[in-house]
Amino acid sequence: METTAKILESNEEWDLLITPKNKWFDLRLKELWRYRDLMWLWVRREYVSTYKQTILGPMWHFISPVFGTLIYMFIFGRIAKLSTGGVPMFLFYNAGLAIWNFFSGCFGSSSGAFSRNAGIFGKVYFPRLIMPLASIITSLIKFGIQFCLFLVIYFYVIIAQGYHPEVGWGLLYIPLSLVLTAGIGFGLGLVVSSITTKYRDLNMLVGFLIQLLMYATPVIYSLGTLSPDLQHWLSFNPLVAPVESFKYALFGKGEFSLGSLTYSFIWMVILLLAGMVVFNRSEKNFMDTV
Repeated sequence: METTAKILESNEEWDLLITPKNKWFDLRLKELWRYRDLMWLWVRREYVSTYKQTILGPMWHFISPVFGTLIYMFIFGRIAKLSTGGVPMFLFYNAGLAIWNFFSGCFGSSSGAFSRNAGIFGKVYFPRLIMPLASIITSLIKFGIQFCLFLVIYFYVIIAQGYHPEVGWGLLYIPLSLVLTAGIGFGLGLVVSSITTKYRDLNMLVGFLIQLLMYATPVIYSLGTLSPDLQHWLSFNPLVAPVESFKYALFGKGEFSLGSLTYSFIWMVILLLAGMVVFNRSEKNFMDTV
């Protein structure tokens, strides 16, 4: 701090002065905006590197959700015989898989922000928050591609099979669901990234807990088909409302309310604030522990 004060008092002019963050919520948004070109370059890198040196390349964006949906249909639809609430089986599981993959991408990219990019962080300065933000944008792009596939099959089922979903103004719940899902995943990922920087073995536990979270979220089943007791306990999961509202927007079927969406919004705000605090605290010395 004394060195910084001496630099500021000197007559020399500096193009860039890097100082430690002292405030809990010192996000430096102007700095993020100044480095926006780097963020878009990182988005391109994230997208290209995923399927680099693969035979099918971007086709995996379509192949993975199709095979995943078929597996869900066989295991949970044919064997377990879980009800889809009258929604065509392929559409039901594909929609659930799309929104869950979006959450998983937002969480995974944020939770590995420190450890995955430690080599770059130690060589050059830039706002560290660019990495997880770029990964969120990449996850949104991947979701958009998978959602386009869903829409093709969605309209085919409507035209060819006469399926009539009860949609209308409910389509407005789609962007709301995505915002809540991304916010929860981003905030939770930032908290986890700061903790696992020092305690690496927690990565194994986090992976296991995320798998459990998927089964506690109505991804492969309809919440309305469960008993009232189970619905009550699952309602404590902040991901339930955005997932159910997403399905409601597409099929006109879902168990959620304004109160449940408010509950998810409160959790999103808490996780984002907590994530920003621990991210800023860990950013100062994470290179010593990674």
